[in-house]
Amino acid sequence: MTSHQDETSGNTTTGGKKDRPYDIVLFGATGFVGVLTAEYLAAHAPKEVRWALAGRDTAKLKRVRERLAAIDPACAELPLVRADVADPESLREMAAHARVVATTVGPYLTYGQELVAACAESGTDYVDLTGEPEFVDLMYVRHDARARETGARLVHSCGFDSVPHDLGAYFTVKQLPEGVPLRVDGFVRTNGQFSGGTFASALNQFGRGPQMMAAAKERRRHEPRPADRKAYAPPSPPRYAGEVGAWALPLPTIDPQVVQRSARALDRYGPDFRYRHYAAVRTLPMALGGTLAVGGLLAAAQLPPARRWLSGRLKPGDGPSPQRRAKAWFSVRFVGEGGGKRVFTEVSGGDPGYDETAKMLAESALCLALDALPPTAGQVTTAEAMGDALLARLDAAGLSFRVASVR
Repeated sequence: MTSHQDETSGNTTTGGKKDRPYDIVLFGATGFVGVLTAEYLAAHAPKEVRWALAGRDTAKLKRVRERLAAIDPACAELPLVRADVADPESLREMAAHARVVATTVGPYLTYGQELVAACAESGTDYVDLTGEPEFVDLMYVRHDARARETGARLVHSCGFDSVPHDLGAYFTVKQLPEGVPLRVDGFVRTNGQFSGGTFASALNQFGRGPQMMAAAKERRRHEPRPADRKAYAPPSPPRYAGEVGAWALPLPTIDPQVVQRSARALDRYGPDFRYRHYAAVRTLPMALGGTLAVGGLLAAAQLPPARRWLSGRLKPGDGPSPQRRAKAWFSVRFVGEGGGKRVFTEVSGGDPGYDETAKMLAESALCLALDALPPTAGQVTTAEAMGDALLARLDAAGLSFRVASVR
């Protein structure tokens, strides 16, 4: 391991992973969601957790640290680590001195690849907020094998993409009989805004259909599947879902892929598992309007001038006021069936794009750093890597996982 000097202490540190100077490094700590994640850690991380702020602009990092000191005076001594996506050596240095790196720096296809490589090589656990299927597939092909060798856990999509959906499906499955075919549908409702970073990532992916398909195909060539079980998440047409009293529109997000991967990794999902993922809207006009809006966005994203114009509407780093975020909410209702049993569950919380996403990312990092977890390595999902431990953390942190009814 190379030596490292942090901005505050001037100490040079070497050693194995358990002796690394930081339990958690938050990379991208000066961005909108990065600041919210830092504030959450300042308020909720146990005192013994050794964590640091990282980014390319030390002056901005210092301002964030001053802000955190108002939450906890001990944060005035928080270490600062300079790292830049344009300087791969700085990323390798950062990864080598952390047990867990949490990153908010997206779009990840543009800015995230070198950091995943650094964490896989260093045996460093990694969490991000990506909703980009192409990025996740490429990182699997390029770095899963090395991460398995070094023991690194690469956990993508640790925000609203895709924690409520992945852990919500996991929670639902746990209410159903074991060893039988299972069917789970998820229905998403929210009044929250997308973050600028999420919007930029979505536009980027919508405009890269062929590349996204090629990355998925390449992953299928490399990824083993269980021989005696199957799990699938098929696209579904719009429909009226009487079980939740709403129109169900298929959501073109990464979430069903994540749920499918958890189901393939864990025997608890049974021998034959199917998941479908929808947006739930109350009226037919809203359903038609939503379908047209998504179709229009997909079409516009194919044209570079339109994509550039749309990108300027909500830039990464932009976000709503605390007052607006305080009024935001989300609910994901699940309907699970199997073995003659039907269960209705719900995952719900506050502002999904910002406050709850920051909470989920921070608690995922704390979970990897502190909790007794099943032995996993390589690219893994939140359910596979953290499961019950992260469920318990998020429940204690104010997200609700509940069984609404059983029939």
